[in-house]
Amino acid sequence: MRFTTQQQTRGHAGHGHHHHHHDNVYLTSTNKKDAGVRITRIGLYSNLGMAIVKGAGGYAFNSQSMVADAWHSLTDLASDVLTLATVSWSLRPPTAAFPQGFGKVESLGSLGVSSMLLFGGLFMCMSSCESLYAHFFLDAEAARQVLEHAHGHGHHHHGHGHGHGVGGAPSLHAAWLAAGTVAVKEWLYHATMKIARERKSSVLASNAVHHRVDSLTGIVALLAILGANLLKDATWLDPVGGLFISLLVIRAGFSNTLSALYELADRSIDKEVSESVSKQVVKSLEDVALGHEVELRDVTGVKSGQNYLVDLELAVPSAWTVEEVHEVEDAVRTRVGGKVRGVRRVRVRFVPKTAPVPDRFDEFIPGDVSPRSSPEPEDEDGNHDHDHDHGKGHHKEE
Repeated sequence: MRFTTQQQTRGHAGHGHHHHHHDNVYLTSTNKKDAGVRITRIGLYSNLGMAIVKGAGGYAFNSQSMVADAWHSLTDLASDVLTLATVSWSLRPPTAAFPQGFGKVESLGSLGVSSMLLFGGLFMCMSSCESLYAHFFLDAEAARQVLEHAHGHGHHHHGHGHGHGVGGAPSLHAAWLAAGTVAVKEWLYHATMKIARERKSSVLASNAVHHRVDSLTGIVALLAILGANLLKDATWLDPVGGLFISLLVIRAGFSNTLSALYELADRSIDKEVSESVSKQVVKSLEDVALGHEVELRDVTGVKSGQNYLVDLELAVPSAWTVEEVHEVEDAVRTRVGGKVRGVRRVRVRFVPKTAPVPDRFDEFIPGDVSPRSSPEPEDEDGNHDHDHDHGKGHHKEE
């Protein structure tokens, strides 16, 4: 029964909150010949290329739905790049200066990137709404004046604007671009799913489904562009497509931002992880002599980047020796660390079974620091040292 917590270097991708919580093993692996690694990295490079091409193409061909889809590709790209940039750092062992490890580095990075995506999505949403307003509530001359005022270029159909695409339908060249991105994403979906089925890999299957979602948003952009060109007086379809895709980006950015804030605020581990830890604790106790006498009272913990820092409370007989308690602790830590993916620390608190069940979080010192309830320390002469030694003021709050 020998497991090691050092195996847990493939934790949850905490930044990938928007469409999937995928494992980082294929992005961070150094085995470039592996089929799973290869197709995952091809997907990463494809997201990079498509974000650039769709952004430039949407700008040049006056397609708001294409620009919005570029932002959507950027959400995928940012997620994967963040993984590559922070995974090795977040998995570094703790130090004296950082006793909880470096997982929050990833949370901070995720907060920055997801905030950028959230505001980018809001910008595109406002832009599309502005175009729809100009189309439905302003006459052609007023709409043209809006365009001229915004860009100072006179009226032209390519209006290089993200907010006032009322100068006409997007270029049909944008349709070829959208069709090409759909084809690439469909190919990635089938290629990734093929490897996922061969290996029975849920991680690769999740990535494959994500490519399919991207393909569907590309189809939305394609239909919006074609409709704006082929249907009479249907130029409003392009900003409608942009609005729909921008809402997906807003949803992704909001979800990512919220998750990063929760991690930074030390929100508890989710129910799924807690249940998995409990299950492994029970199994570890079954493997230990006298383990049947141990009672699991509580499972808590926090998520720090890709790392789970778990706290357990176990009730044991009062007569147990330190050696017996240590044997149980070692078995629990080894089993949980080796079986629950992402767990990087297991801290165990032992309480006597015969004693009353303590209140939860009873180890926390009350936060009231008023002078009456938390008197200042006295010096050797019995005087309160609040006037003559300001240099030690920080000790009074500890």
